[in-house]
Amino acid sequence: MVDGKVPGKVLDIKTADIKAAAPAFHQGAIDLSKALTTLIKTLDGLGEPWGHDKQGNQFGGVYKPHQKSIESAAGILVLGLTSINEAMVDMADGHVDHDELVAGMFTEVKTPKQSDGAGEH
Repeated sequence: MVDGKVPGKVLDIKTADIKAAAPAFHQGAIDLSKALTTLIKTLDGLGEPWGHDKQGNQFGGVYKPHQKSIESAAGILVLGLTSINEAMVDMADGHVDHDELVAGMFTEVKTPKQSDGAGEH
């Protein structure tokens, strides 16, 4: 974790920490996507590899009716992990932009002094 004494820290939000955590969600999406692809290709390619003994029939009886739902749910999780990664990066960037905007609002604007008093109110 960052000690909070770094430029880019906004309202105690450590943008470096947010950006550092984001890739874990990206990697999770990649890993889950690969696992899902392997599951689909393997089971589709092998037909019903669990066999037709008692245990195989029990597994197939539960898995087959829910196969598309399982695949769809895993696909939604992949998209969710990808979205979290993108949102965290955007959020970190947004906090930095917001901090710069707020800092600009409170920066004292210095104007050159005029000796004759013109321009003073």
